[in-house]
Amino acid sequence: MAELILYDVDHRGVATITLNRPDRLNAINMAMRDLLWTYLAAARDTPDVRVIVFRGEGRCFSAGADISEFGTAPSVMDSRRARHERDVWAELLRHRCLTIARLHGFCYGAGLELPLCCDYRVAADDARFALPEVTLGYIPSAGGTQTLPRTVAPGIAARMIISGEPVTAADALRWRLVDRAVPAAELDAALEDAVTRALGGEHGLRKRPK
Repeated sequence: MAELILYDVDHRGVATITLNRPDRLNAINMAMRDLLWTYLAAARDTPDVRVIVFRGEGRCFSAGADISEFGTAPSVMDSRRARHERDVWAELLRHRCLTIARLHGFCYGAGLELPLCCDYRVAADDARFALPEVTLGYIPSAGGTQTLPRTVAPGIAARMIISGEPVTAADALRWRLVDRAVPAAELDAALEDAVTRALGGEHGLRKRPK
């Protein structure tokens, strides 16, 4: 069975964390959440790692949380305990490394909330962004109601959260939801440019206050 999350560190101190469930559009299940926690801790505790890149294998970054697991926790208290003990989103927000999200295809639900916790977001022009939880009868539960209004204008955030409708990469760039949008064929080059700037020191990319 393929690893659900791939983790690699190159000679420059760049850790790449890849969502690797392409047959399910990289829907994030509990096992993936635990692996994300593990690899974020590994990057944090490896002094040579300076930058973390998040990417998704296959057609998209991530279509969101795996809804087939909703309601499967033994109890509400067990579910809350697991979130408290392995709070991936809080760990990402406070992480010492500079974080970059490489985005393409669907970036929905948790597939948008994870990049919202990153310092820099580069997107392909085919990317689509949404918090569609309202269409399933609940609210964004991985911090989207807090991180989105800190990133885009309050009215735009409210529209996305209340309607659940996706927005294009062009709109995302205009609204500063992403930092850069490029043709899909140029996405890897744009990512490498961001990584180079992140490693560039004083005049490169810097961590954002969160």
